[in-house]
Amino acid sequence: MESTTSRQRWLARASLASATASVLVLAVFAGLRTIALVGVGLAGTAITAAAVWWALTRRRLARALAVLLAVAAPVWVLVTYTGAHLAWVVIVAAALWLLAVAAGRRALAPADRALAMPERPAPPVRHPVLIMNPRSGGGKVERFRLREKAAELGAQVLLLEGPGPIDVAELARKAAAEGADLLGVAGGDGTQALVAEVAAGLDLPFLVVPAGTRNHFALDLGLDREDPSLALDALRDGVELRVDLGLAGGRTFVNNVSFGAYAEVVQSPAYRDGKTRTTLDLLPDLLVGHKGARLTARAGDTTFTGPQALLVSNNPYGTGDIAGLGRRARLDGGELGAVGVDVTSAAQAAGLLRGGRATGLTTATVTTVVVDADRPSIPAGVDGEALTLPVPVRCEIRPRALRVLVPRHRPGLRPTRPPLDWRRLSRLGLLSTGRGG
Repeated sequence: MESTTSRQRWLARASLASATASVLVLAVFAGLRTIALVGVGLAGTAITAAAVWWALTRRRLARALAVLLAVAAPVWVLVTYTGAHLAWVVIVAAALWLLAVAAGRRALAPADRALAMPERPAPPVRHPVLIMNPRSGGGKVERFRLREKAAELGAQVLLLEGPGPIDVAELARKAAAEGADLLGVAGGDGTQALVAEVAAGLDLPFLVVPAGTRNHFALDLGLDREDPSLALDALRDGVELRVDLGLAGGRTFVNNVSFGAYAEVVQSPAYRDGKTRTTLDLLPDLLVGHKGARLTARAGDTTFTGPQALLVSNNPYGTGDIAGLGRRARLDGGELGAVGVDVTSAAQAAGLLRGGRATGLTTATVTTVVVDADRPSIPAGVDGEALTLPVPVRCEIRPRALRVLVPRHRPGLRPTRPPLDWRRLSRLGLLSTGRGG
């Protein structure tokens, strides 16, 4: 214990020293030009963010010019630094700052590990049934021979193929009625959520095979998204996690449910065939034309009034993540994360770079979110699947409702990392004595 505490203190001191050195490098070698140096960098960042906003809210020539500006701004910053013979100063200062952040996180790592989801011994499984979507992720089921590998491990495989639509939840319920003691899915997050709801209702373990496109649920479970076949190792050497599930209007979600601009985009029939193109075509009207329902939402003491987009997640995303693209620290915290975005200008778009402190952003961490609108029903994207839900939509958390079977050794597993706390780091590095913690 003593050596661990001593190591923490020295890492904290190294972090503080490196951060100080980063500032000194700018001050000593750039002198008074440091202010201009920082100003150019901040200006370039703000211009880039504003240009991205214009690119999202304009069409045709205006969009092309905005994209050009978004590329030109960083180039201008680089040329300015190079012309002033300050590029090497910036590189050295940035390297020292990155070292400070890395050492600081390592210094606080023991406390971070306490945030990891607890693992339990895996239950004995005799009749696992895996539902696989051969079309997900551009054909990952076939490319990684998931069907064959699952069969080799004693699993029964049900393929989602046929002349018409298949009721995935009903297929899972039928498999359980016929004796399945584990249900699993090789597919996208939307399909995962459908079967997870059945598994949770029957108290059966659930296996996630990341064969979809994003596989965000698998990411936060620590699974390897590059090789989905590795998730099947849970059948021979696995552990069990207890994770939360979200509910939106009675519909289960494993990641998030979105309302407003993104949900309107997902509703488009063209979205499945061309996601990027459809999104770019529809966003201008949704963001600046105020088309679609006017939303209001209540999340504890926080009220969201008329947000352009509202994201409700199964456990909150990191404080700097405004789009649900990053990682969640854990999936068993028993809370929903709510993020409302209301951006009407390029200045507010640039302000989103401040993360949770941005003026166009409202966040809350609660157990219930109630979404209302000026019409009887609203579009929603539930784990990326397009639905229409009657209002008010009540979003709730089901704490530790799902038993998830995962491999004991997960290549994607890494310690959860809350935001770096410089006050705590300073106390650890400067105020600690040579004993204990």
